[in-house]
Amino acid sequence: MVTYKMVIADPSGLHLRPAGKLCEISLKYKARVQIKKGDHIANGKSVLGVLAARVQQGDEIEIICDGTDEEDALQALVTMLQEDVGIEEAG
Repeated sequence: MVTYKMVIADPSGLHLRPAGKLCEISLKYKARVQIKKGDHIANGKSVLGVLAARVQQGDEIEIICDGTDEEDALQALVTMLQEDVGIEEAG
């Protein structure tokens, strides 16, 4: 299992377009992908699950990948989020 904590910088948060892209990328990997915000854990392969987390600007989230290709999945997701919504590494 690999994880990465980040803070979302985009004023719109993790809205439909990046949530859909995140799920599209997640589905390419065998690893289980989860998005954790506080106590809420969302399935990273479900657009509705990701949107239900209601990730807004300034929120800290953790991407959790677990499986055979977990490191590749995590790197692809972090790269996409950096480009699409802007992220800052969480402390």
